[in-house]
Amino acid sequence: MAHQQPSRRLFVKAVAAAMPMMTAGGIESAGRAVAAPQAGGPLRLSCNLYSFNEPLMSGQMTLQEVLAFCSAVGFDAVDPTGYYFPGYPAVPDTSYLYEIKRRAFRLGLDISGTGVRNDFTLADPAKRKADIGLVKQWVDVSARLGAPVLRIFSGKGVPAGHTRETVTGWLVDALGECVDYSAKQGIILVLQNHADFIETADQLLDILQHVKSDWLAVNLDIGSFRIGDPYAQIARVAPLAATWQIKEKLFVDGNEVDTDLDRIARLVRASGYKGYLPIETLGKGDPRQKVPAFYNRVKKAMFPT
Repeated sequence: MAHQQPSRRLFVKAVAAAMPMMTAGGIESAGRAVAAPQAGGPLRLSCNLYSFNEPLMSGQMTLQEVLAFCSAVGFDAVDPTGYYFPGYPAVPDTSYLYEIKRRAFRLGLDISGTGVRNDFTLADPAKRKADIGLVKQWVDVSARLGAPVLRIFSGKGVPAGHTRETVTGWLVDALGECVDYSAKQGIILVLQNHADFIETADQLLDILQHVKSDWLAVNLDIGSFRIGDPYAQIARVAPLAATWQIKEKLFVDGNEVDTDLDRIARLVRASGYKGYLPIETLGKGDPRQKVPAFYNRVKKAMFPT
């Protein structure tokens, strides 16, 4: 099937970001070599509502209540995953979607994106086809919500009896069909690295270069590069990011550590990124306390006075 060719400028930036940089002490990773932030703005903070997964799924908070909370904290936008709409994975009534859209607008919030859970690495072709259908349905939801991006996954991994090369072919074909559809709706599909089939920057870049569409980009999940130096991998794919997930923790050589938010801020600026930076808090604790605290930390790093 035909896909749009990526702009030369886009991939030149990606290749440049992927190259090691020379410093006075020798070759250093791209993440460490970024010293002076470049002018990149505007940047705005969004809340990925997976931060409120427990109260939303248990009924302790409604989606409308979470929107009001995020507005009070000071977020510019929210990113409500499809799981939190009634009846998911079925598409909600249009009247409900418009009510959420109206409510967000009245609270001063944009909807920076939404997302679904799909698996394009399933061995059963019928199941992969069903998940292609799911993504297309939620492309339509994104358009009605006014969400410019739809977050999607690659899949869980390589099924027994198959090779990575074969599964990559399944994934590329599925993404191509979905992107052909999303482009007609004006929605960018953003592929999330999630420590599953996609574990490294190389794997993520390889898939994007196979699909070759301006309507497929990266949802850069900083907490899901768990092999080697995450900062170097973040630097490599940052020029292709259309949205992010900024998390409290990331993994350095497989060990979970606190995120160096100042360093992430430098990488964001150096990539020239413009747009929303959704934050996501995970783990134990009340999100009504964790989210404002992390918001303030990210804001301080991204917008130093």
